[in-house]
Amino acid sequence: MRIQPSLPSEPDGIGHFTTEGAAVPAPDVAVVFGTRPEIVKLAGIVRRLGSRSWTLHTGQHYDDALAGTFLSDLGFGRPSVTLGIGGLSRGAQIGAATAALAERLAAERPGAVVVQGDTNSTLAGALAANAAGVPLVHVEAGLRSFDRSMPEEHNRRLADHLADLCLAPSETAVGNLLAEGIPAERVVLTGNTVVEVTTDLMPSSRQRAAHLDRHGLVAENYILATFHRPENVDGPTLEIILDELASLPLPVVLPLHPRTRAQVARRGLEDRLRALRVLEPLPYPTFLGLVADAALLVSDSGGIQEEASVLGRPVVVVRNATERPEVLGGVATLVRAEPGAIGGGARAILDDLDATLARLAKLPCPYGDGTASKRSVEAIELLLEGRLPAPAAPAAR
Repeated sequence: MRIQPSLPSEPDGIGHFTTEGAAVPAPDVAVVFGTRPEIVKLAGIVRRLGSRSWTLHTGQHYDDALAGTFLSDLGFGRPSVTLGIGGLSRGAQIGAATAALAERLAAERPGAVVVQGDTNSTLAGALAANAAGVPLVHVEAGLRSFDRSMPEEHNRRLADHLADLCLAPSETAVGNLLAEGIPAERVVLTGNTVVEVTTDLMPSSRQRAAHLDRHGLVAENYILATFHRPENVDGPTLEIILDELASLPLPVVLPLHPRTRAQVARRGLEDRLRALRVLEPLPYPTFLGLVADAALLVSDSGGIQEEASVLGRPVVVVRNATERPEVLGGVATLVRAEPGAIGGGARAILDDLDATLARLAKLPCPYGDGTASKRSVEAIELLLEGRLPAPAAPAAR
């Protein structure tokens, strides 16, 4: 099938978590999320579902700067259910969230469960839906890096193969799903919900100018950087990345992820931050304004690759592989976290910045026309009506 384009509490120890949220009438759709990117990508779907949705926040991101302000910025309101799994190991997060979610889903019996992306919360929601015998919808299905060292690659593959409905953001993602034997009737091409979120939440030009003035920045005369992935910040590559950023010829703005900040402190790299303009994590609209006005982005974030494609900004992606190949050769240049690689990639773009920005301004976004949430909800409604395959019965215990 094709369609064209109360915050969580911090855990009190490993294997222990809290739950909040009273029982509610059986919902049409349970929406499971746990991180900042999931909140961004699911916001339009939750708004369109309205009172038919039941939101379950795992608490994977429990820091207010990463989750709390996003819930209010994007109109989620207080989640119906909150778990506190943040700060646990990957296995403990997935196990604790799966058990708690499966229990709630079995009790409430929603018509469908929606998960997004490739986080531990995504996989937990998918496993819980499967255990409870509830149809599963995977938003942003079909992304593949083909790099098995990435935990996210395992999470998204498992979620795709458990899903009764795979909502794919691009033709490339559709091809990946079909190549793995997922039946075409379970795959819907919707586009990516990031397109509408980026457009809807972009601050006005006056607000963007005011924010630049506040930080002493000039449009198209600074670099915006973000880093949070374990392979980049949990080992010796973090020092390489910070030194590379410090060597760049324009001011580098670095909103510092809590994980990265903790690793900087643990490894004694605070002096490496002095050459950078370090900020706390920003409200999403403010962050989008900085993306739109930057000369260049340098990041390991998947979301930034998508936002860059919407806004026509060049981005140096510091990864071994990307699950978003649509952006390569367009807005994105892929480099490894090695000495000279980030600086070399960045300077090649900055040396011809005007021509690059002019080229990107004409480049169509590979993620659709900004109607992905509408298309996703239409597909979910078909599933609820029984017009798409029903899930197999849960295995006997």
